[in-house]
Amino acid sequence: MTGLRFGLGVPTATEGMMYPIPYADISQAIQLAVDAERLGFESVWGNDHITTQRYVRAEYDEPPRFYDPLQYLAFVAARTTRLRLATCVLVMPFHHPVMVARQAATLDHLSGGRLVLGVGIGAYREEIEALAPGQPLHRGKHAAEFMEALARLFNERRASFTGEYISFADIENYPKPVQEPLPILSGGNSPGARRRAANLAGGWLPACLTPDEYRAGLADISLIAENDGRALPASFEPALQLVVSIGDSHRAAEKRFRSAQVYSHLASLEDSTMRGKLRDDLGSRNLVGTEAEVIERIEEYTDAGVRTFAGLLFAADTVEETLNQMEAFAASVIRRSGGVDV
Repeated sequence: MTGLRFGLGVPTATEGMMYPIPYADISQAIQLAVDAERLGFESVWGNDHITTQRYVRAEYDEPPRFYDPLQYLAFVAARTTRLRLATCVLVMPFHHPVMVARQAATLDHLSGGRLVLGVGIGAYREEIEALAPGQPLHRGKHAAEFMEALARLFNERRASFTGEYISFADIENYPKPVQEPLPILSGGNSPGARRRAANLAGGWLPACLTPDEYRAGLADISLIAENDGRALPASFEPALQLVVSIGDSHRAAEKRFRSAQVYSHLASLEDSTMRGKLRDDLGSRNLVGTEAEVIERIEEYTDAGVRTFAGLLFAADTVEETLNQMEAFAASVIRRSGGVDV
């Protein structure tokens, strides 16, 4: 397992979904990132939401705390020295590419070249409709425009773009990011996410796929790129987001997984991100089992092409329990893997 990357999913916008309400205030959210670096995690990954989903409102009387991922990562940059600072994912319909280009370049400079942009179309259409009521949006087409626009802003002296959803003219975005190129990963399990990974991105970032599904997805990306005349860069990053639940027995690990808030969150995605993934099959789509079983499962994912286990979420409902599981995972998995030189 030498050379693998393990990243922590940090609570920028997880309350009510991956974790209960309340879960982490801002100081606790920052401390989890600092502890991740101390324990040997290679990266931290913040998600992006703008308003409470209907199913969360139905379950909780109290609203969740949603922190802006890029501002959060900028603060973490000042508290850490090694961690890559990543989004998992930045939801493109919430943002304008000109502003994201400026924010990303600034954060890349502040962190000394540690930013990774995972981008996606968003799992909950209701959030996009709340942001722009009555304005129709084809998220796949918008995403392709957004990613092409970012590439121009990062690479051209004066960038202009005219599309169906995005337009701007004669923008000088300086300074450019420290990293050339800035890592941009196409987030999502859909065929559209794979097409964008093949043609517009520097990596692929789906969630909760089996090793066989991941292997097939990578093969599809390579074929699309080849057919379109694009050579995937040597730096192309095959990443995957999973949930971790380690127990003294498989039954104990499965029980912890099914009782955690994150299990309910995954079930809520059956009509979007997790379409076609049966609820009873979720355990086999994540790192659930004894220490030995989880290590074996990681080796299966590695054989399928995964190199970055990004934004790992732990089957825990409190910050204290999360930290305990992070420590156990670091001792049993990360140190055994030998880490990675970044």
